[in-house]
Amino acid sequence: MPAVTDFLTPPHVEPGDRVAVVAPASNAPESARFVYELGLERMREVFDLDPVAYPTATADPEWLADNPEARAEEIMKAFRDPDISAVIANIGGHDQITMLPFLDGDVLREHPTRFYGYSDNTNLALFLWNHGIVSYYGGSTLVEYAMDGEMFDYTKEYLRRALFEDSVGEWTEAEVFTDESGNWEDPESVKTTREIEHSDGRLWRGGEETVSGRIWGGCYAVLVEQFLADRYLPDPEALNGTVLALETSELIPDPAVVGANLRALGERGLLERFDGVLVGRACARSHAEENPQEWREEYRERQRDTIADILKTYNPNAPVVFNCEFGHTYPTCPIPIGGEVEIEPATKSIRFP
Repeated sequence: MPAVTDFLTPPHVEPGDRVAVVAPASNAPESARFVYELGLERMREVFDLDPVAYPTATADPEWLADNPEARAEEIMKAFRDPDISAVIANIGGHDQITMLPFLDGDVLREHPTRFYGYSDNTNLALFLWNHGIVSYYGGSTLVEYAMDGEMFDYTKEYLRRALFEDSVGEWTEAEVFTDESGNWEDPESVKTTREIEHSDGRLWRGGEETVSGRIWGGCYAVLVEQFLADRYLPDPEALNGTVLALETSELIPDPAVVGANLRALGERGLLERFDGVLVGRACARSHAEENPQEWREEYRERQRDTIADILKTYNPNAPVVFNCEFGHTYPTCPIPIGGEVEIEPATKSIRFP
């Protein structure tokens, strides 16, 4: 797709505003309704939002998978509604790319609305990017809002900025994190805080010059899918001077496979187009795979080293920042996909101006 030169950030939300709650990717099963209800409660009580549940928000995941057109129509309906200030995805999924053919980019552009979602919602974020609309990678109903125990103060701070302000501003590090999965089978689980670990901070590699550019990217697995489909990617020239955001999911991909796919992008001449790279802290366990702490630390190190080595080969001048707070470990900051970011290695600072 040709480059978009006039990006716009949808108007910010005001306390008391109505926000659409939707499931454009997948959803939690009915048995986990308690997680969904907690997410809505937090929207109301912590952020003074008025969540409006659209039909997909409580739809069966199998029905959603069979009805991508209905998911797309709901997104456009929410964007068109003048009483809706933001659209919040419940969670990610694995097939949102099948929804994209049914979206009307002109409708979305005519009615810009702040969208919040992560993981499989990378598909929708990049579709919006192609039409010059900034969206926010994070802030999902079933994850950030419905975090077990209580929401992270860090998440609340940056979610408030992404909701109520024109810019997220200075992006500081979090002191702690977790990648432990929630237990969606036990209603009592949401009362207990997940295992919290001390953060070893962001790690900086690559170039040392300050860079700025618009953010493009999201979940690694979805980016691979997008490059394989090659239907919704911008023209390569449109990525010149942008900043790549990259994070891996609870699928815990082999670092060697991540490196091989990035190497392929390097050989296509794509990695050299990015002026900087932001890498989310790697998730190293899931519902299906409870890995011990020592293994998780070693896994994250292997992933960092692999990505750093690939970028050193294909784009040595780009600053690369690891352990950023977005993606599948928590707390998170909803980073603006399509928004401007400034990376300053000398002071180890990141800003969304």
